[in-house]
Order: sequence, then structure tokens, then C-alpha cells
Amino acid sequence: MLLRGLFNQSKEIQFFSFSNLLSYISLGAILVSIILFSILGLNYGIDFRGGTMFMVSSSEKIKVSDVRNTLSGSNLGDVSISQATNPLETLSAGTLTSTDNIFIIKVEKTEGQNIETKVKALLLNNVPDIKFLQIESVGSKVSSELIRNGMLAVLFAVVSVLVYIWLRFEWQFALGAVFALIHDVILTIGVFSILRYEFNLSIIAALLTIIGYSLNDTVVVFDRVRENLRNFKSLPLLKVLNMSINNTLSRTIMTSVTTLLALFALYFLGGDVIRGFTFAMIWGVLVGTYSSIFVAAKILLILDVKRNWDEKGSNAGTQF
Repeated sequence: MLLRGLFNQSKEIQFFSFSNLLSYISLGAILVSIILFSILGLNYGIDFRGGTMFMVSSSEKIKVSDVRNTLSGSNLGDVSISQATNPLETLSAGTLTSTDNIFIIKVEKTEGQNIETKVKALLLNNVPDIKFLQIESVGSKVSSELIRNGMLAVLFAVVSVLVYIWLRFEWQFALGAVFALIHDVILTIGVFSILRYEFNLSIIAALLTIIGYSLNDTVVVFDRVRENLRNFKSLPLLKVLNMSINNTLSRTIMTSVTTLLALFALYFLGGDVIRGFTFAMIWGVLVGTYSSIFVAAKILLILDVKRNWDEKGSNAGTQF
């Protein structure tokens, strides 16, 4: 019945008939995400831990275990090795072919060692035809600054949304939008804690993009809520909210589906380098769509909003 209603708007879907259950589920998911983050933490990349990333290729048939055995026992610290896929037959420079094996090696920064020189020597001794395609190094001081700047970027985005929605609508709308954004960010961090995807600067960029996407959906719903509040002054708030969500539902679903189609193509065909970013975006689109419908609107119902936008006075609401 729900799926039929999503694409056939001749009958209004009663979203708030099960909103209480979903509210408890959302609060439970937030609590679980916070607990998992506290216990497991995140699988920070070299952007946040400091270290060196090598992208190498070889025409020889070697495995991840072979590369790991080559680097093991050399006091390199934490070493992460993954095999990447090349979605293209050749690169523009002509240095790679479809038969090349591509590996991404990440080595944690260790004091007193020249990681780049040591890794190069070990690999060249065991795999003579190996090619070093890309080498990136991040110092510990830079990584700590990146952690701080990443947290500040997310915080600034949320505060900016709070101020913008407050000025654009009312403080109840602002709190609803911000709570939905916090819900999306915390659940995304919780999923990364469980799945152990690498958390690096690209994931911070994904979080900021998720905030923008979720806010876009939420503002569309809020704008229709405000319009219906003006047109149906005597209608109960619950019915106004339900009507507004139904009015914007087809637009929300179509936008999310078309975005997901592009993201799934990137996830499966874009290679390992951007897989964490695209996964974060896919998850963000899903939870962002959910929170725009079930979280932000629920906050409006709890806080109540102004009913008559043309009337001034103490009973008219709390216009900024």
C-alpha cells in the first residue's frame, strides 16, 4: 500500500500513523551509533593519522598477500594493503593496461624512519617491474589540523543551517531541520564505525554534501508546510503536515532515485579510491530522504508552529 501511494498520489498516505514507532527507532539508532563510535571509533585514514599512501602497479600476477609478506617484519608500523580495480582499459598516459595489478598501500607514520625510501626499496627488491603511480605523505601535525578543521567545517555547516532556516521560516523549523541534519550525520558516523570503511577527508566532504542534500529536501517540505498553514488556517497541524509531505512526496522520491542511480554507478564502477565517498553519499541520500519526511516534520508537530502568518500578536507565533 505504501509503495502504491508513493507513485499514485490519488490517495493520501498517513505518514504520522506510524511516526511514533519511527521516532523511537531513530532515537535508538542515534544512541547505538554514539555507543559504537565510543567503543569502536573510526577507521581513520592517513589524512587523520599521518602516514604515506603508495599507489603501485605491476604486470606480474601478484596478490595482496604477496605484497603484505614483502612489507611485513620491517617495523613499518600499521600497514594497510588493498587491491584496486582499473575501470578503464588504459590511462591517457599509456602507462597502464588492463592486465596491470594495482595496489594501494597505506603506511602509518613512524618516528625516525624514512617510510618512502624503505617501502620503495622493499618493493623493488621483490617486484622488479613495479611502478609507483602516486605517493602522498601527511605529517602528524597536518593530520591533527585536518581533524580539527573537518569537525569545524561540519559544525559551521549545521550552525549556518540553523541561522538560515530561522531567518527564512521560524525557530521551530530551524530546530527541526538541524535535528534532522544531526540525525543524518550521527547515523553516517555509526555506519562507518560498524563497516570500518576508511574515514578520510573525502568522507568529510561527503558529510557536508549530505547536509546540503538533506537540507534541500527539508526546505522543500517546509515551504509547502508554510504555504498550507496559510491556506488552511483551521485545519489541525497534523493534517497540514501530512498533506504537505504528500504534496512533495513525488518530487522527493524522483530526486532521490535519480541521485542514487548515479551514485550506484560510481560505487560499482568507480573503483576503490572513491568507494568510501560514494558509499557515504548513498547512505546519506537514504537517511536524508527519511529524515526530511519523518524527523523534521515530527519536530514541527512536537513544537507546534504559527498558524496565521498574516496576524501579529502574542498568539500568532514566534516570528523572528
